[in-house]
Amino acid sequence: MTAETANTGPAIGQRHVQTFLLFLSIVVNYMAKFNAGVAIVAMTNAESTNPDFPEYDWSGAQRSYILSSFFWGYIMTQFLGGWLCRRFGARMTMFVSTIGSALLALLPPWCVSWGGWQAYCAIRVAMGLFQGFLFPCIHAHLANWCPVGERNRLGALANTGLDCGTLLAMFASGQIAASSMGWPGIFYISSAVGVLWCVIWLIFGANTPRESKYISEEELNYIETSINSSRAKEAEELKAKGPIPVPWAAIWSSVPFWTLMVTRCCQSWGYSTLQTEMPSYMNDVLLMDMKNNAIFSALPYLTSWVMAFVYLIIADILLTGGTMTITGIRKTFNSISFFVPAFTLIGIGFLDSDQKTLAVVLMCANVGINAGNTIGSTINTIDLSPNHAGILMGIVNTAANVVPILTPLLVGIIVTNDHNRGEWQLVFIISAVIFFVGNIIYLFFGQMVNQPWDAPDFLDKQLSSNLQEQGNAKALEAQQSERSEEIAS
Repeated sequence: MTAETANTGPAIGQRHVQTFLLFLSIVVNYMAKFNAGVAIVAMTNAESTNPDFPEYDWSGAQRSYILSSFFWGYIMTQFLGGWLCRRFGARMTMFVSTIGSALLALLPPWCVSWGGWQAYCAIRVAMGLFQGFLFPCIHAHLANWCPVGERNRLGALANTGLDCGTLLAMFASGQIAASSMGWPGIFYISSAVGVLWCVIWLIFGANTPRESKYISEEELNYIETSINSSRAKEAEELKAKGPIPVPWAAIWSSVPFWTLMVTRCCQSWGYSTLQTEMPSYMNDVLLMDMKNNAIFSALPYLTSWVMAFVYLIIADILLTGGTMTITGIRKTFNSISFFVPAFTLIGIGFLDSDQKTLAVVLMCANVGINAGNTIGSTINTIDLSPNHAGILMGIVNTAANVVPILTPLLVGIIVTNDHNRGEWQLVFIISAVIFFVGNIIYLFFGQMVNQPWDAPDFLDKQLSSNLQEQGNAKALEAQQSERSEEIAS
């Protein structure tokens, strides 16, 4: 029995089902996306996992190409993902994204034996092409399903899939590689969970509340009344005529939008440095074996997943109690999640194999505290423009995911000796500086309110205003001409 209240709709309803499905979509796609960090260690050092499976002699540069290759494809389809979501809806676009990635995840065990690291790179590029559709759809779907008062909560809950997916990619992959399935099992299981999600999504997913077969009338009214209630009638009339036109010029000239994009790029740099390089750092510098490597590589993401809920509870208390505005919450949480990891990153670089425990503690603190960036800036796209959230996420995610292409390549250039702690220190210091600068920019220029260009009729009003200005200019010119003629006569 669903509990209801007069003003907030059902306490548990289809909006929560959709949020949970979005959470799971991130989990299964992140498992396929980030299992490479552990898989590469297992594939190049079979003795540390299961020696019954093939081992490949890949150089550090070749491993870096494999890690970054996913993002070569990923950045190419972010804009396309936003367009496809507007054209066909999130339900079908996310299905295609996930099923394509899941089927490709099956291929490495079959293709690497004859195609080498180049074949693995090609597969990961193709996976990136499919997964590039995902996040623009997720943000557009949240904008369609989340009542205004629940956007922060539901958006943050869906995005905890980032931490859970990475956790499973790190922990489960290590355990599977060390089991009788060996490293090929990493890819088979990643594929299977992706296909399973697709089946569930086709049954329960719906582009909008009105399209859902399972939503109650009370919840439907609550969501539709809440979303943009101040101009709901106007927005519905315009949507009935077709998709709302995208105000490209206004978006690209928006300071809050550029601020968000720069901030997310800085977050991506610091996070991807640890995410892709942690297994190698633990194996080469801290000298951990594969099984312990997997467990300790996963611990920071377990901490992050737990901390995501801590941040969410604190934010809810502060927001509902009126203690802080959404602007104050976002900037405070983002500051904590950027500044603290900046210092812990530097500290990690000064530890060696005799300080394994402290290194793991600092890594847990780094990634766990950084979980606040989800509430801090990740879902800021919905603040700026609910109507164009998918498009904004496509642009922001394109820029932010250029970074994970660069970080493994930079590590490959800086770290010429995998066991040299001094070279790793430089890698971590660069990430710390980028974290710090990114949040300073966000504090000064970030905004958490709907932008004028979010209005469904923004382009129409802009056109009317321009025509009016042109008309006024012509009238003024005519008056001046008449006066000139009078003076001349």
